[in-house]
Amino acid sequence: MYKHILFATDLSEETDYLLSKVKSMRTYTNARLSLIHVVEPMPGYSYAYLGIEDIEGQLIEESRTALAKLGEQLSVDKKDQWVEVGPTKSKVHEIAQQIGADLIIVGSHGRHGLSLLLGSTANAVLHGAKCDVLVVRLPE
Repeated sequence: MYKHILFATDLSEETDYLLSKVKSMRTYTNARLSLIHVVEPMPGYSYAYLGIEDIEGQLIEESRTALAKLGEQLSVDKKDQWVEVGPTKSKVHEIAQQIGADLIIVGSHGRHGLSLLLGSTANAVLHGAKCDVLVVRLPE
């Protein structure tokens, strides 16, 4: 059974829906739980405008605060909480390998059409992960 779960969250309102699934899986497996949120970097040309670095820094700090609150809800130690900056897919894979996660849990909006063709974050995490991935369908 799973020993270390990595919950990849976008910290949106829909995170609340995922919490029951994460809690259930954790209870069922008695696994250690880690959390990750990835802040996508601002495009390079954005730095030409004043204040963009401040905005990105503010996003990172807000993410740390929100993830800490989520960590309290789930009883996850600070050392098992990750706020990373970069492409979501690669950062989730990187941290999953670094911590030895054997399951990644991520939510999916189940989009159709062009969004599906271009791929989603959940799809990107699923393909290329070296461990199991549980993709939870979010309500529409």
